[in-house]
Amino acid sequence: MAFTPYHNIDGSNGVDVELLAPGDNSGGIKSILITNTHATAEATVSLFIQNNPTAAAASTFFMLSTVAIPVGVSLLLDNSDMLSFNNNLSGYGLYVTVGSSDTLDVLIKK
Repeated sequence: MAFTPYHNIDGSNGVDVELLAPGDNSGGIKSILITNTHATAEATVSLFIQNNPTAAAASTFFMLSTVAIPVGVSLLLDNSDMLSFNNNLSGYGLYVTVGSSDTLDVLIKK
């Protein structure tokens, strides 16, 4: 899978969304911008890395856990040390979990 920097996320289409798959070799992430695009409701967001997401024994590490983002607000994560992780074939993917009525834009900058 190729690196995709822009994501429109609609929670009604699935609350767990893969942003970067293991094996994308998308190292060197500089920032992630998460924007709540819902007109009236706050969004609840978790951002995590996980290896082997289809296995029962996957390892999961949260960068954000159930963070509420108000209507029309953006959250910028720009600590490249925190965003650095092994994204080769045997490494980790990047995922976001949102509420079923949430709508978000996620922009990833390398």
